[in-house]
Amino acid sequence: MATFRRDDYDRGNPLIDTLADWLVDQSLGDAPLEEIFEGTCKRLYAAGIPVARCHVTFRVLHPLYQAQALHWERDRGLELQSYVHGHDQDAWLKSPMFHMVENDIPHLRRRLIGESAILDFELLGELAGREYTDYLAFKVSFDGSAKREVGGGIIGSWCTDRKNGFTNDDIRSLQRIEQRVAVAFKINIQKKLTENILAAYLGPGAGRRVMNGQIRRGDGETIRAVIWYSDMRHSTQLADSMTGEAFLRALNEYFESTAGAVLKHNGEVLRFIGDAVLAIFPIRSERDAKESCRFAIEAARAAEANMACVNKERGSRGEPSLDFGLGLHVGEVLFGNIGVPERVEFSVVGPAANQVARLESLTKTVGMRILVSKAFADNMEDTWVRVGEYELRGVDSPVPVYAPPLAAGHSP
Repeated sequence: MATFRRDDYDRGNPLIDTLADWLVDQSLGDAPLEEIFEGTCKRLYAAGIPVARCHVTFRVLHPLYQAQALHWERDRGLELQSYVHGHDQDAWLKSPMFHMVENDIPHLRRRLIGESAILDFELLGELAGREYTDYLAFKVSFDGSAKREVGGGIIGSWCTDRKNGFTNDDIRSLQRIEQRVAVAFKINIQKKLTENILAAYLGPGAGRRVMNGQIRRGDGETIRAVIWYSDMRHSTQLADSMTGEAFLRALNEYFESTAGAVLKHNGEVLRFIGDAVLAIFPIRSERDAKESCRFAIEAARAAEANMACVNKERGSRGEPSLDFGLGLHVGEVLFGNIGVPERVEFSVVGPAANQVARLESLTKTVGMRILVSKAFADNMEDTWVRVGEYELRGVDSPVPVYAPPLAAGHSP
């Protein structure tokens, strides 16, 4: 492939100049990466560059995904593709992009039709079968980062279906835009890395607050919320009777059943305290109180159903069953940073948070899996089972305690 001097760029397509300026503006703004990439592809085509397929892949730091890609086709639009950890990498290992990464090749071009066609990768044969004619791949590293490093760069490709493929002028324009695209991706990837880390370790709501500047000890606000506190039953005995690997697997099955249900029902998991889960369902208005309580009880029922499925599977493997206790309460809590100046944690504190933990502890005494406070029950139209009035440590007088209908609330 021909090489070009950078000063040749200035004698190119004026619409490419406009696109280059637009990319700089977008990189400095707050536009989503998907919007920037799709806008780039459409503007390239409008500028006379016959792109019909554009693809960019980058590694991410995410508890679910190893890498993501933005894929645009002229007739189909944009698609975000996510690759989970441990996914089948056969296609990647056989791809021209992997070849470029392994051999540190910045550009690779392949004609896909005619006498000069080179279809030395399976993907290229597939593209030729779809009537693409020319393939131009590129790799841009960030700050000399290692080739496999998260956030270390991007790798992508441009395809055309024009009969004669890309011209030298097209390639010149694409190489110019690649650098601007890389800048936009670098800024957005770094921001996304930060957001993913904060969401994974703090939860999305707390993560956003930290991103917005609430990082000092004492930063926070008083909020009203449904507070969830669940705890794994018999964890000490299980830990003593299992290998460390087996207990870790059991612990994660418990968390997936309980914390996973919270996340799927609009709750926010704040902390894993040993084998306990502290979560909230924020209440932003009086009208939201009933809805937040409904989300919480639906999450509780889902957690029970999840646990039943887990225990069926564990039973088939000859492993002991798992169980949990859960307290639900409605109240005001301080939602903010606690700790020491050098090391803080974003959580909820206050009497309401203490009371919900006492409710969960009471489940062991009364033999019910789920207990709720009167403040919670008053927001629901369900027929609650009044368990009685109990003294809770830190509360001045005995408090009424309720359980869901017996079919849902008893321990197995």
